[in-house]
Amino acid sequence: MDKYLELREKYQNFIYDKYEISETDYELVIHNHYIIENLEDFNTYLRISKNDIINKNIDKNLLSYLAFHVGMIELLSYWKCTCSKNIIVKCGYLDQDQINWFKKLYYNGLGEFFYINKISAEMDNFVNIECLGEKLTFTNDYQGNGNLITIGGGKDSIVALELLKDLYEENTCFVMNPKSAHEDTIRVAGYENKAIRIKRTYIDPKIIELNKKGFLNGHTPFSSLLAFIAYLSAYLTGRKNIILSNEGSANEATVIGTNINHQYSKTYEFELDFYNYTKKYFNIDIKYFSILRCLTEFQIGMLFSSYEKYHKVFKSCNVGSKENPWIWCGHCPKCLFVYTILSPFLYKDKLIDIFGKDLFEDKELLNTFIELLGYSDKKPFECVGTYSEVRYAVSLVINELKDNLPYLLQYYKDNYNLEFNNEIMTGFNNKHNISEPFLSIVKGELEKNVSKNHSKIKG
Repeated sequence: MDKYLELREKYQNFIYDKYEISETDYELVIHNHYIIENLEDFNTYLRISKNDIINKNIDKNLLSYLAFHVGMIELLSYWKCTCSKNIIVKCGYLDQDQINWFKKLYYNGLGEFFYINKISAEMDNFVNIECLGEKLTFTNDYQGNGNLITIGGGKDSIVALELLKDLYEENTCFVMNPKSAHEDTIRVAGYENKAIRIKRTYIDPKIIELNKKGFLNGHTPFSSLLAFIAYLSAYLTGRKNIILSNEGSANEATVIGTNINHQYSKTYEFELDFYNYTKKYFNIDIKYFSILRCLTEFQIGMLFSSYEKYHKVFKSCNVGSKENPWIWCGHCPKCLFVYTILSPFLYKDKLIDIFGKDLFEDKELLNTFIELLGYSDKKPFECVGTYSEVRYAVSLVINELKDNLPYLLQYYKDNYNLEFNNEIMTGFNNKHNISEPFLSIVKGELEKNVSKNHSKIKG
């Protein structure tokens, strides 16, 4: 907290100086420039292949407005190092309602950052946003077609692809800074030549040097950045729907008894906020929604378990993503969660074939296991499912195995009660923004898989 107050006082002004849109022979390039007064300046770049730009009626002012919005999220990676009192936006205009919208996103999206750095902040006064730029006007006669499906490399986006496979001709995949798991997923699904691959500067190296010197660092709401970049990409490529793979489970807080959520920008709250914001301020024919919002992580795992052609290519381990090719590290909360949520359907030979070992036998994962179960004061700061889903998955496997349990499952049986909340498998979350025909597709696939796995239901 002392460091936070010290830096805010010393570096009071963060400036969103400019954004520029330029072209090379092959790419559209968006450049953002930021300044922390009396400290440093930073540059970011977003590159979009001209081959992907098929919208022939691009309004230049609207394109500029969308690019400006990307910069309003990108700036968080740099502002957070000093948490300057003022964000001065020199290159664009936002009305007061828009400023309040961004302050809400910043505050909630930085909840984990504040928590880890022991910062006490209030949404009303943690930052002041002042806009000095001119308001842009633009036309809104855009008519989109088809679906832009965001690809993350893990099981969730694979389930979305399989749900939408009968709409293949209408679909295009979207991936930013693609790695092996992204490309393998796209290849197996048959979208190698139907994918938009965006290149984004990961981070200006100057911020890394500041972090080494003791400036603040931590988690930012990356999915909100992805939302604005996907929206920009949908406009350039003439799409009507941006389809995400965020599940209902993302709404659960990471720290018990608080609103702190590692996945805030994957929540239904943010999804609706973003949908309403873009509808009001961009006012064009593009809809942003998650096709999996009506499902639990458990249900997604159940669906994914039957898509065997993807079992050796999907990856979602953040530690392993730093390797080339992407791997499952086998030691982190994400690996253990995915292993657990798939265990009622694939344990154990198939899971060992995917992960390389039986994670339930790893004694060093006990504390992580307890956190995933909800018997600690917080979840791991990862994109993982709810406590009840983890307990349900574990209980189903224990019930099926009966005896000779691996270490973690035996620990659960010895210390906790088995929980069989079958609603986790059979239920349907009605808090979503999914319209037809997509809703019927999801319901049909869920009903088919519940019927297939009916023997696992207890009670």
